[in-house]
Amino acid sequence: MSEDEARSWLDSTFDVSRETWDQLEAYVTMLLTESTQQNLIAESTYNRVWARHIVDSAQLLKLAPPVKNSESLWVDLGSGAGLPGVMVAILSGYSVLMIEMRRKRVEFLQSVIDRLGIANARVFLGKVERAEITHPAAVISARAYAPMERLIPSAHHLTDFSTIWLLPKGQNHQNELAIAQQLWHCDASTEQSITAPDSAILKLTDVRRRHDAKKGIRKAGGKA
Repeated sequence: MSEDEARSWLDSTFDVSRETWDQLEAYVTMLLTESTQQNLIAESTYNRVWARHIVDSAQLLKLAPPVKNSESLWVDLGSGAGLPGVMVAILSGYSVLMIEMRRKRVEFLQSVIDRLGIANARVFLGKVERAEITHPAAVISARAYAPMERLIPSAHHLTDFSTIWLLPKGQNHQNELAIAQQLWHCDASTEQSITAPDSAILKLTDVRRRHDAKKGIRKAGGKA
């Protein structure tokens, strides 16, 4: 996907208003500028930022349920540069909680929220395990946060059976899916990424604990 194709996809998929385009373009400028100060995105992707990062994040919204009300909560784990958390907040009516444990990245995310006037987003500084919310998340996302055997346990307290997990994965997505299914009871499916032919988005629902989790880790990873 080229940069022009990425912009066209955003426009046709979300019917982006002029105000929203202004927010997206301002965010990209902030992202590229800050990436020269801290490692938010790889330098090799600077010239492909709209396809590689913006659309790659925004496509998750196509797999999410419609927003029910202003309290519909989307929790983004290990948000880093705000991908996909910032995209979700700009392009949807979800209330977005971005969780990030690195202070400099939290400061960047807060500056994005403040400068762009994103009223439906907030940031939690700390580990995912320590985050608290008043009601279960409708959606959990994690773009580059942790391997599957750590990802779900760290955030399970933020969910209930109705929560949808949207987890972009690379060329090893089938192995990640197998680990999830061995460690947890869940309904699982994959959706091919529109930005990378060898990548996919794992969609997990009705995620519940297994009593034999430790045994599952040994089977999935080959060792305890």
